[in-house]
Amino acid sequence: MAGVVAAVGLFAFSLVEWPAFNSSNVTRALTTVGQVGAAVLVVAAVWLLRVRRWPWVAKVLSWVGISAFVTVTLGMPLAATKLYLFGVSVDQEFRTEYLTRLTDSAALRDMTYADVPPFYPAGWFWVGGRVANVLGMDGWEAFKPYAIGSLAVAAVLALVLWTRLIRADWAVAVTAATTAVTVTYASPEAYSAVIVVLLPPALVLAWGALYRPVEDAARATAVRADGTNPPNGPGAVGADQVETDDRAATATAPAAPVTRAPRTAGGWGAVVGAGLFLGVAATFYTLHFLVAAFAIALMGLVAAVAEVYQRRAAQHPRAARRAATSPTAVPSGPAWRAAVPPLVRLAAIAVISGLVASVVWLPYLLESLTTTTPSSGTALHYLPESGAELPLPMTEFTLLGGLCLIGTVWLVVRAGSSRRAQALGIGVVAIYLWSLLSMLATAAGTTLLSFRLEAPLLVLLAAAGAFGFVEGARAAYQAFNEPARFRVAVVALAIVGALAFVQDIPHVLTPEITTAYTDTDGDGNRADKRPPSAVSYYDEIDAALLAQTGRPRDESVVLTADTSFLSFYPYWGFQALTSHYANPLAHFAGRAATIKDWSKLDSPAKLLEAMDKSPWRAPDAFLFRRGGDAYTLRLAEDVYPNDPNVKRYSVSFPKELFEDPAFTTTDIGPFTLITVRR
Repeated sequence: MAGVVAAVGLFAFSLVEWPAFNSSNVTRALTTVGQVGAAVLVVAAVWLLRVRRWPWVAKVLSWVGISAFVTVTLGMPLAATKLYLFGVSVDQEFRTEYLTRLTDSAALRDMTYADVPPFYPAGWFWVGGRVANVLGMDGWEAFKPYAIGSLAVAAVLALVLWTRLIRADWAVAVTAATTAVTVTYASPEAYSAVIVVLLPPALVLAWGALYRPVEDAARATAVRADGTNPPNGPGAVGADQVETDDRAATATAPAAPVTRAPRTAGGWGAVVGAGLFLGVAATFYTLHFLVAAFAIALMGLVAAVAEVYQRRAAQHPRAARRAATSPTAVPSGPAWRAAVPPLVRLAAIAVISGLVASVVWLPYLLESLTTTTPSSGTALHYLPESGAELPLPMTEFTLLGGLCLIGTVWLVVRAGSSRRAQALGIGVVAIYLWSLLSMLATAAGTTLLSFRLEAPLLVLLAAAGAFGFVEGARAAYQAFNEPARFRVAVVALAIVGALAFVQDIPHVLTPEITTAYTDTDGDGNRADKRPPSAVSYYDEIDAALLAQTGRPRDESVVLTADTSFLSFYPYWGFQALTSHYANPLAHFAGRAATIKDWSKLDSPAKLLEAMDKSPWRAPDAFLFRRGGDAYTLRLAEDVYPNDPNVKRYSVSFPKELFEDPAFTTTDIGPFTLITVRR
């Protein structure tokens, strides 16, 4: 349903010729109207769920409301352009290149280099490529609708998962809050945003799988003193749900004798769910997978320690004397055995996630074990200012800062009594630990890219803030002796705050939206109607390449510094944009040195000989910029730990180097295309 809502919305937006976002406020105004409409649907869904009327209508309204919010918030500001946030600039260039590559073929391929298994996870891009094929669209053109649609679907999946974990009305509210924060701070990286929005419920699910003290203790005693199995209770949760705090708060201690209770699956359903989430995360976005895996591993450790502590406490002489009058037997055996069940479930999560991740990662891992090419990856060589300090959003005097502050207080207050708070709190602690480790890693000449964890941290704190706001309002309502209009006032405050935040999202994303209008798209047009850049000549270059090589695009290697050409057309590249996006098995530094060596040769014959001896597949074509008596390439090298971490330099090839029948030279706009006859 979410995909249908996104598709219908984006199609409707495309039927009108809108003014550019960076020169008019029309699309901003309509975005606000759409956000209010989506909010009305969400509020209606929450109301129906609270009054227990028409649950199917409430479900449909919540799904449509959440997906419509994502669609209108991102789709309306971008309605007049075919490009997504950030256009095809900087990082978005290689992402578009990857989607173009996997639109051209369903085979797992590197985004740039021929004959090298992919290093960057292909999951999100592979699915996008299949979507583009079905729609008959080029990869670059499918990027925007696919990014928006996938985020809408992920938000609804998060809602479905939350609904299985907590009360349905709370699930809608917390999903709305986390989706709004995700769209604001994670949407430029759409393939990471789909993981970010799922992270909070996935952590709650994982904690329910790992920490099951009542159930594990019951298995340790085998049977109760009266000969029956222990019933479900706080901590003993079913395979398809994690115990909620509301259920725990209303649970009462069973009296003996008791009847046999339904058996649970021992948390293995949650184990499978957590493993699948980690596996999918590994195929989508490596960093968020590693952080989520770190958080879940930390959960396993905490659960094991907690269960050992509880076993020792239960076996203490005083506790044993009290248990002598209780129908519940004291767990027997060494206390350390209590750590086995959570660690076994943790290992199972790791196995499941590893199996799913291997679908994408296995080719690269096998090649890296057998290749003799030295690894040249520098993906971790980036340390902006935000990566050199701990993010503390709860100290900022903003609406989001206030929500994060409420969430922080709630996490601390409810850490001992709420499984939700425990799960989200461990996730927050894991992010801060990862950030400290990243800063520490700078002493070893690298980082762990902690600056990219701002969005996951904000989403976790926003989820906690939503719970804290609801529970705090309920506590205040009871403390003030349940005034008649208090609930209405709280709802009004929540709605006003939410609308104030969401209508500011286009303002927060203004640089990203503006770039989508100022960049030239694959059709050679700028959405703001201004003169296009040199990208407008790419279609002529493509036609010349096809005519002169006589081969399909995916059978030709092009050496060019204008790597955005590869974002629109699926040719292979001889060299990537920068080493930070290059496949470590491609030997970026060696290729850069080879390009320099070629430029210093003094005859076409020597150049052809050097190309034939290249350890990598040699270029079938060169795409240069013209400069005087030479052709130039503007390349990049890593200069970490400096910030910026990239230094540009030019390599010039004398024109005489290509004065040979083996080369065909064609001037196209500011470019010179040289194809090689073999």
